[in-house]
Amino acid sequence: VQLQASGGGLVQAGGSLRLSCTASGTIFSITSMGWYRQAPGKQRELVAGITSGGSTNYAASVKGRFSISKDNAKNTVYLQMNSLKPEDTAVYYCNTVDTGTQYWGQGTQVTVSS
Repeated sequence: VQLQASGGGLVQAGGSLRLSCTASGTIFSITSMGWYRQAPGKQRELVAGITSGGSTNYAASVKGRFSISKDNAKNTVYLQMNSLKPEDTAVYYCNTVDTGTQYWGQGTQVTVSS
């Protein structure tokens, strides 16, 4: 499974960005897709996840501001990020689990200026 992420960039505080991630290749059964992020000097953390059934979970720091969704037909997951804050600055990684194996995308930089 290959993951291709896009949509990162530079935005002012209070602005919005939408990340997309598409899975391709040999896909058997995706059970979940999600987004993680890693800021300089910090550990990678879960931002939001969504299961094949549509259940979602969010990090406390992004609840109410970020929204994760998916298009099963396109094997694509989206992360709508609103009311961005400087502390949201990080490299965002797409993640998926297919038949028990975890896959990672290449990461996309999100920079929020104050």
